Amino acid sequence: MISRRQLFLQHVGQTSSKPLKIEIEKARGIYMYTPEGERYVDMISGFSVSNLGHSNPKIIEAIQHQIEKHMHLTVYGAYVQAPQVQFAKLLISQLPENLSVIHYGNSGTEAIEGALKVSHRFTNRTEVVAFKNAYHGSTLGALSICEETFSAPYNALLSNVKHLNFNCFDDIWQITEKTSCVVVEPIQAEGGIIPPKEGYLQALRNRCNETGTLLVFDEIQTGFGRTGKLFAFQRFGVVPDIFTISKAMGGGMPIGAFVSSPQIMKTLIENNTYGHITTFGGHPVSAAAALASLKILLDEGVLNSVDEKGQLFIDTLQHTEIKSIRGFGLFLSIELENKNKVSLFIERMRKNGYIFDNFLFETCFFRIAPPLTITKDEIKETCIAIKKILDTL
Repeated sequence: MISRRQLFLQHVGQTSSKPLKIEIEKARGIYMYTPEGERYVDMISGFSVSNLGHSNPKIIEAIQHQIEKHMHLTVYGAYVQAPQVQFAKLLISQLPENLSVIHYGNSGTEAIEGALKVSHRFTNRTEVVAFKNAYHGSTLGALSICEETFSAPYNALLSNVKHLNFNCFDDIWQITEKTSCVVVEPIQAEGGIIPPKEGYLQALRNRCNETGTLLVFDEIQTGFGRTGKLFAFQRFGVVPDIFTISKAMGGGMPIGAFVSSPQIMKTLIENNTYGHITTFGGHPVSAAAALASLKILLDEGVLNSVDEKGQLFIDTLQHTEIKSIRGFGLFLSIELENKNKVSLFIERMRKNGYIFDNFLFETCFFRIAPPLTITKDEIKETCIAIKKILDTL
């Protein structure tokens, strides 16, 4: 009899030549379980998706309640649907005044595509400035503003893109009156969780103001409490013209969006009614899950403990193998001596029931990004397990 793992390899399109092949039957909180009852501790939250833990009861309840009403009705934007409107109202109440319109999609990469399109339409420019060691998605437009490592195998990409060095003030002059938008992560994620230097984001904001360029913040990984604030840009007091969200937005359900001002957003329908359209964007079940997730973040004090929990990791993880720790809240990167030790650490932790991962562009670091609902006792237990494995390297 062919096993599910064999069928997985035969019939499910692969994203890696070395998939983990761990079969997960159920997940609760920070834990995932195989059909055989083996337990794994999820220390990456499905890459910052499960910020409120797996199978959060209130999110499940919201999903079930919406399913009983209706699921998909028609292409996004045609009908008034309560979950979309309610989520938008609650989200906008937490944002600066200029960020008051949300355009729904299905994923982070779609949100980036929308942000690029609306920037081109609004400015009548085609040049884009992005940054080295940044990842924004896998569609052709999003790949065009990613590091060459990911875009090189494909030819039909946007051609008018400049890649600057993050945190390099001397590069900012390359933003000009020809630049439609600057797409930047306020904290570089796949570069190894690199925070902006003091004044850097403000310098980008000032240069964009000078050149009439739109500033786009990619908050796909950093959004919805991951860094201790609802959004990372709120830590630095710099407001973008557009920002993109996804991952944790849906509490485990697929959804994404970009947010901007009415003035910018209306260009999508000027002289082109279907300037940016999607069938399943803002799916009512996903929007209901997003609404429940946002309510939990805002009403139950989850954000209040994120910095404290992150600091507990930092204080507890004192070990000779650890060269440095950086990040904000529960978005941390841990540096080891070299990438071989990182790979060995991740492999041995997995064999001991813990899921960790490294970064796309910084292989000497591994990430710590568990659900924000992780308890202090669970943090302490995890740190003990980490130290035991570090002792063996």
